[in-house]
Amino acid sequence: MSTDQVISKEQYDTFRDFLEKSCGILLGDNKHYLVTSRLNRLTKEFSFNSLGELLDSLKKNSDKTLRERVIDAMTTNETSWFRDTYPFEILKEQLFPELAKSKPNPLRIWSGAASSGQESYSIIMTFDEYKSKNPGQLPGRLEIIGTDISPSVLQVAKDGKYDDLSIMRGLSEERRKKYFSPIENGWQVNANLKTMVRFSEMNLQQSYNLLGKFDIIFVRNVLIYFSSELKTDILERMAACLNPGGILILGGSESPTGYTKAFEMVRYPQGVVYRLKEGWKP
Repeated sequence: MSTDQVISKEQYDTFRDFLEKSCGILLGDNKHYLVTSRLNRLTKEFSFNSLGELLDSLKKNSDKTLRERVIDAMTTNETSWFRDTYPFEILKEQLFPELAKSKPNPLRIWSGAASSGQESYSIIMTFDEYKSKNPGQLPGRLEIIGTDISPSVLQVAKDGKYDDLSIMRGLSEERRKKYFSPIENGWQVNANLKTMVRFSEMNLQQSYNLLGKFDIIFVRNVLIYFSSELKTDILERMAACLNPGGILILGGSESPTGYTKAFEMVRYPQGVVYRLKEGWKP
């Protein structure tokens, strides 16, 4: 069994190239410690004798499980219920009332970095709460597509089972009682929420053609990891997935400015979103 090893500059450059080609993540020059720490764990887990053996196996692309675990280890799956609050307030106070005028049926939303499902289920809870207070305004059907590159976190999302620590991160007791049922060692999201969302594995570098059109796209806190060229590519292909006047919701530190002219900024009291410009064509 190997002891912890330090990744060499050559190995780091090789791995950085692998990661960018595999999932678009662009590692800086100062992530040696992070990479070394996470790859050493996987070296032990997969019983390699050295980091070099692990990297050689990645290069050969012969072990799909290893490749998935490496990408999983290097992607940040930080999430919580109603994360940052303001996107869900904008849904409730601004976007749902606007969509009530056109009544798309179904209302389609894409969660493009779904992680373990908290964002998608938070959207569904917001939708349900709005409908309860405004009966008849919105269409009856909400359809959410939740995608992520990590199979392991998507499995959590599909199962809809969360431990006590996960359930406490941003979820009120009132919502927990209304939308979840207690199970051994945690909580299970109610079946009626699960019927509104479909989770599937997707690399954002892949084609979006089979996803269809959306009224709203959430892709928060993921573009920051990509190169400028990939940001432009992703944003313009997402723009092509939006219905006329569709909305893109990014992370607080992210903006399409400088990467595409497809969107115009819309400022609401709660925060900023980006609307597809009228007449924009890819």
